[in-house]
Amino acid sequence: MSHHITDHELIEKIKKGDQASFTILVNRHKNYALTIAKRIVLVQEDAEEIAHDAFVKAYTSLGSFKYESKFTTWFYRIVVNMAISRGRKKKLDVIEISEGHSDFVGDSGTAELDTKDRNYYLNLAISRLSQDDRLIITLYYLDELDMEEVAAISGFDKNNLKVKLHRARKRLGEILKVIMPTELESVVH
Repeated sequence: MSHHITDHELIEKIKKGDQASFTILVNRHKNYALTIAKRIVLVQEDAEEIAHDAFVKAYTSLGSFKYESKFTTWFYRIVVNMAISRGRKKKLDVIEISEGHSDFVGDSGTAELDTKDRNYYLNLAISRLSQDDRLIITLYYLDELDMEEVAAISGFDKNNLKVKLHRARKRLGEILKVIMPTELESVVH
């Protein structure tokens, strides 16, 4: 039943004091909120705190929610702002990775990575991008949001977002070339 009710309907119930509706809303959006926060701050524990705090802030701010946009756009903007704020307060160590690629070579002498490994190295490459680039790549490619939603959540000008996305994708490609050049070459050709 909870899948058939819209976020806007849940918000109306929450405003009338229905705590169960807030639980449904949290369960519906917690994984995505955590993903966005983690892409920005890179630390699981910090991302969990940010997601929790964002839900608390959203709950206390539901009175200011305007039904002109999706709840997700409004809420994920809260997550992004909180994560960026946390990131400014805390310096992150950059993970250095070895340039040796012998682990990637299978018995046949060619690079072989399974889906799990590819995802690992893709996430590692994404983690090496700037905060803005990680956010844009995550929202557009991994979460498959349209440009308008990415602009609303990220706060970037919609007209400039395509350029930022193109540059972020290019930087991601350069990082992937360093991390896994043989595998990347086999995927491209």
